[in-house]
Amino acid sequence: MRHPERVREERVREVWEIVHTERAALIRDLEGLDDACWERPSLCEGWTVHDVAAHLVDSARTTRPGFVAGLVRARFDFHRQNARGVTRERGATPRETLARLRAVAARTTAPPGPLDSRVVEEIVHGEDIRRPLGLTRAYPREAVVRALRHQAGTPASFGGARELLTTLSLRATDTDLVLGEGPEASGPALALLLALTGRETALPEVHGEGRDRLTPRA
Repeated sequence: MRHPERVREERVREVWEIVHTERAALIRDLEGLDDACWERPSLCEGWTVHDVAAHLVDSARTTRPGFVAGLVRARFDFHRQNARGVTRERGATPRETLARLRAVAARTTAPPGPLDSRVVEEIVHGEDIRRPLGLTRAYPREAVVRALRHQAGTPASFGGARELLTTLSLRATDTDLVLGEGPEASGPALALLLALTGRETALPEVHGEGRDRLTPRA
């Protein structure tokens, strides 16, 4: 039987390998953009591509004590805390923000919470940037499945869909993953992940009797 501590260490290493891979891939995509692309609206309501990139810098810099302190300063308003982070980490130019993203790409700090949430963060925000710009990425399937499992098992109070999946089942058509109970919604794992996080742009890729239950949840 494998030692629990060894299993935990391997799991942590796997997560950070995924996160670092996704950060590097996004940096490569951002390097090819002109400044006008950075100011296009992202899939995050009210945020531009530039804003999402700044948010990813802020997330990468965040430590557990720093997160708690920032939340207190924001009067326990997560949206205010995120907005302040974007303002703080958004450079005067896209090049400056990109340099900041490169500087934090290898970090292994994170706010409180399950580490798999970092995988969700990188993949979903990666699509928040790529889709409005017509960019695509072939994400490693195991990374998307990991993110989808985490989102499906997280309570709604923390931005997840655990309660939703008591009345809805998800079937990923590009893998053998099935989650939840109830009328089925099927589609690629990435589309299901985006739909669970409130990205309506993914809904045309989802089919089945349960599709209409996937309402925006951002």
